[in-house]
Amino acid sequence: MAGAVEVEVGGRTVRVSNPDKVYFPERGYTKMDMVQYYLAVGDGITRALRDRPTTLERYPDGVTGESFFQKRAPKYLPDWIPTAHITFPSGRSADEMCPTEPAAVAWAANLGAVTFHPWPVRRDDTDHPDELRIDLDPQPGTDYADAVRAAHELRDVLDGAGLRGWPKTSGGRGLHVFVPIEPRWTFTQVRRAAIACGRQLERRMPDQVTIRWWKEERGARIFVDYNQTARDRTIASAYSVRPRPHAPVSAPLRWEEIDDAVPEDFDIVTMRTRYAEDGDVHADMDDRRFGLEALLELARRDEAEHGLGDLPYPPEYPKMPGEPKRVQPSRARKDAPAGPAAKPAGRAPVKARDDSVEGAPGGTGTGETGRGGG
Repeated sequence: MAGAVEVEVGGRTVRVSNPDKVYFPERGYTKMDMVQYYLAVGDGITRALRDRPTTLERYPDGVTGESFFQKRAPKYLPDWIPTAHITFPSGRSADEMCPTEPAAVAWAANLGAVTFHPWPVRRDDTDHPDELRIDLDPQPGTDYADAVRAAHELRDVLDGAGLRGWPKTSGGRGLHVFVPIEPRWTFTQVRRAAIACGRQLERRMPDQVTIRWWKEERGARIFVDYNQTARDRTIASAYSVRPRPHAPVSAPLRWEEIDDAVPEDFDIVTMRTRYAEDGDVHADMDDRRFGLEALLELARRDEAEHGLGDLPYPPEYPKMPGEPKRVQPSRARKDAPAGPAAKPAGRAPVKARDDSVEGAPGGTGTGETGRGGG
């Protein structure tokens, strides 16, 4: 295996150890291939990550080896890479790296960081998201084409609320739509807006879209994963490589491209060509920030007129104010009292996970979203 090499990135020198180590055996792509990919899309991924606390999904021995999610800033973090202090739902906290230049991405890629999972906040205000992120997650029996149909309807929902979204592939079968927002609302309020948006989409496409948290209720529909907007849940960034055999990437798209896009076509080789020809197609994403007033009004009306309040949080979260009973429907039916003499079934309280532990896994387990949330 070749010795370390040094690459110059924007006036920084980044050392790449073991550049010939194979990271994607099916295609033969090496660590250096991945680093060079990130340098080729450097301005684009830096735009997606800039000043955001970022969890690293690391595969030190390639995507077929062991992996972990690193929340805390890595040891020996260069002093030119800033950090931000973030607080987890458990109340614990940590300092997380915040890339601000392509050299920081290359430095992390040398550590085996395949995927970057940024928080929807900036380091100067880690309690108020500046992005509303809608995750359209295909369930068994559905595919990318189904996510596209949902995305078109979602675009109309957003337009009705005075919002503009930017779509991208998940790197798998799904689609993500990001909306830049003013950092004036809490995580709880942004999540409530995502729920309202998902419910509106579900009303329009009841046989094709669901916002049901429990998998047993989703069926063959696109799941709007509203919990991806909860504190400490993240989605893989635009241009992030995904740890799958063919080295796919999460590809930013124009709305007019989503019907013809084939997610499998976007990998660390083809995206370099696309980026060289088209640049960052989401480059204007931060030019304007939008308000959530219309979606929050929808949420208020859902509750006042239809009795539709909050929805369950992920299992590792502490019980949240106003949250319904966190138990899957089939279990609730099984535990229901059989008669007047029956006692309510006991259920141990959900224990908050130690979210400050480096590398604690998380995510929905659906395979489409970033799992840097835990």
